[in-house]
Amino acid sequence: MRYIPCLSLLALTTAATAQPTDVTITPENVAPGVDVLFGQGGNIGVSHGEDGTILIDDQFAPLTPKIQAAVAALGATPVKFLINTHWHGDHTGGNENYGKIGALIMAHDNVRVRMATPQTRGDRTTPASPKVALPVVTYHDGLSLHLNGDEVRTYHMHDAHTDGDSIVIWKKANVVHMGDLYFNKISLPFVDLNSGGSVKGMLAAIEKTLALINPQTKIIPGHGPMASHGDLVGYRDMLKSIIGAVQAGIAAGKGVDQIKALKPAAKWEVPGGFISGDAFVEMAYKSLTTPGKPAHVMPDNHVH
Repeated sequence: MRYIPCLSLLALTTAATAQPTDVTITPENVAPGVDVLFGQGGNIGVSHGEDGTILIDDQFAPLTPKIQAAVAALGATPVKFLINTHWHGDHTGGNENYGKIGALIMAHDNVRVRMATPQTRGDRTTPASPKVALPVVTYHDGLSLHLNGDEVRTYHMHDAHTDGDSIVIWKKANVVHMGDLYFNKISLPFVDLNSGGSVKGMLAAIEKTLALINPQTKIIPGHGPMASHGDLVGYRDMLKSIIGAVQAGIAAGKGVDQIKALKPAAKWEVPGGFISGDAFVEMAYKSLTTPGKPAHVMPDNHVH
């Protein structure tokens, strides 16, 4: 698998759209009828069989032909269903292409809301997506697809990496796709505070996922190589430790620079990762000291 070193997910988005011809899409079989595709952007889950092909996330628009070729090389039919784990462009950039060929796009309510309106993060604004790129089926808590001899189930995770995160579980195959709730061995976490994310929500999402899976579950992270149950437990413990240290610093009256000076995330820092230890501590501090905003959600499960 080939990764591009960068300082932020915004930089990753810019880099990935600039040179798609340099990207190789690499498959890895996870379970019978379930594969992961590594490329540039979020890891792609593929479920395929007699009922059709389901894609979990789709990276960037220029990569769609390579992704389609990789899917075909698995012996799978063209993509019929597409689930987005959240709204970020390295996971939804191919939506327009798949929408144009008739794939049914599904996601949490807030993914459609955010994709349908301009989104600002830092000094960069992402324009609204065209209608054909938007999820057509959206849900409040989750949904199930009974396809290819398995139940593919989505679960919404509230206010975590963003306010529209979903994990996707194959119940029979015993596989879970985590989206960007989980970076495995390539970075500290990224909490998108501008998109309704929170560090407490991210920790709660990992706890909920661990309650839904078992020690034999195979884990597809949003970024990084395949992971085990033990890897995810370690990630949970890391989050608990850093969040606890930041909370203790706040309770002691320390400012963010004083807390960063204590280096509570240093031992988990990954050289060249998206997010440095100081950056994650600052995210945690802001998340824990800024009043939350109510998520902009639609009230019920529905079809657009």
